[in-house]
Amino acid sequence: MDIDRLQLAFDATGLLVLNGALAFIMFGVALDLSPEDFRRLARDPRAPVVGLLCQLLLLPALTFPVALAVAPTPSMALGMMLIAACPGGNVSNVLTQLAGGRVEVSVGMSAISTLAAVITTPLNLVWWGSLAPSTAALVTEVSLSPVDVAQNVAMVLLVPCTVGMLTARYAPGPAVRLRRPMKGLSIVFFGGVVASAFAANLSVFLVAIGTVALPVAVLNALALALGWSAARLAGLPEPDRRAVALEVGIQNSGLGLALIFTFFDGLGGMAAVAGWWGIWHILAGGTLAAGWAWRDSKLRT
Repeated sequence: MDIDRLQLAFDATGLLVLNGALAFIMFGVALDLSPEDFRRLARDPRAPVVGLLCQLLLLPALTFPVALAVAPTPSMALGMMLIAACPGGNVSNVLTQLAGGRVEVSVGMSAISTLAAVITTPLNLVWWGSLAPSTAALVTEVSLSPVDVAQNVAMVLLVPCTVGMLTARYAPGPAVRLRRPMKGLSIVFFGGVVASAFAANLSVFLVAIGTVALPVAVLNALALALGWSAARLAGLPEPDRRAVALEVGIQNSGLGLALIFTFFDGLGGMAAVAGWWGIWHILAGGTLAAGWAWRDSKLRT
């Protein structure tokens, strides 16, 4: 099978729906946030600093040798490097909430890493991708529009988060009534979007799953373990460790796919890695978050 001949069913409409789902999730998450949460974070920024160092520097560096070792084709290796170079995915915020992690750490890291992606994503991709002859041949000049990234941050993160926090502050009654159903609705809504994308590309994934499953699982396990271990070494408390682990382990595969289709003509190996990552990191991160939530419920009883 020539994986580079595969084509994913992915277009601007699908990305718009995905971003809408993420904005809906962020509104629900923000109902539990207040400005004081972020003031506390500013007074003690250890958690986001540790997490961002992992996400922006250590993860791309560690991914380079791992990708060359486990990816069966150069295009898949470069796809892994691209995923590692992407900023955090916003679904990490709701998973952190589910896991009992410190949500403001996750939200803050998502915002900063997304803004930094204008520089860090192309820099990491071109730097690490150019170091190996097999992937250097595939690397092209990648540039991101600051305006496009700023608009994405505003629509998916800043606006719904601000509306949610304002609702909690100035309409506490409705906010309290919305909190519990929003958590369930967010998961169902986002799960439906992911299931729809998976169904649209089912034939592709059935062909590629045997090839992409191991590299994607290895990369995701590396990212989660890196975030957790670094947070633990830094002496951060348990809620911060969970937030950092999930934020480092959940990457913005939507941005990765957009870059692949824009700059690499939808190269099959890269697209298969990014497409499967978009499903796998939610399954793995969701399972981890549910496990932490289950353990907390057992400790409370």
